[in-house]
Amino acid sequence: MLTSIRGLVAASLFAATALATATPALADDEPASEITVTGNVALTTDYRFRGVSLSAGDPAIQGGITVTHASGFYVGTWSSSIASSDVYGGQELDLFGGWSGEVASGLTVDAGLLYYVYPGGHVGDANYFEPYASIAGAVGPAKVKVGVAYAWDQNSLGDDDNLYVYSNLDVGIPNTPLTVSAHLGYTDGVLAPAILAGGTDDSGIDWSIGASATLFGPLSLGVSYIGVDGPSVDGLTDDAVVATLTASF
Repeated sequence: MLTSIRGLVAASLFAATALATATPALADDEPASEITVTGNVALTTDYRFRGVSLSAGDPAIQGGITVTHASGFYVGTWSSSIASSDVYGGQELDLFGGWSGEVASGLTVDAGLLYYVYPGGHVGDANYFEPYASIAGAVGPAKVKVGVAYAWDQNSLGDDDNLYVYSNLDVGIPNTPLTVSAHLGYTDGVLAPAILAGGTDDSGIDWSIGASATLFGPLSLGVSYIGVDGPSVDGLTDDAVVATLTASF
């Protein structure tokens, strides 16, 4: 009887030890997810698109979500409130997909297709497609990005096209949560700032300089001074100081 009890205890201890040993192994063997979901919501004092206000100089609510695969392919959507009109309604909804990845040490390429949708518009055709591509890397303490976007001639663009090239520069201030940024863009086509302001010049430059900082947790605050060349129209193409509060997840 004693032998049986000892055998039972030994068997129980063996089983418990095996279970305790096996459980972490199973957890360690679980493959990491190949899908990453990121997003953000923001409140901005003025929705400026390539220097031009799409919210008539008023505040706008924005937000988006992106689903990325480990291979670098991604899809997502982003939306913002805009100045209400019969053609565009009161909302911009962007749908996009593409691929981003490191092609050389410290050098990242991003390329895809973006579709601008204006679901509230009920007069004419406002939606249009725009392929894009960019390359980014580090130059000393600075992050540099150069990109291009091209919208071919489409009905919503008056059967005309538009080319946009730009460069961004971001420099983090050591030992602070502050990042200083600068942007310079050039438009050639139907979406040039002067044309949107009622002029005839189908080319133009937009620029900005500003800073952003992490406040706490997922919250960050950015402030930029934004300008465009050409006619200055209040609430459209006039220079403006824009502040944006963003929560990222």
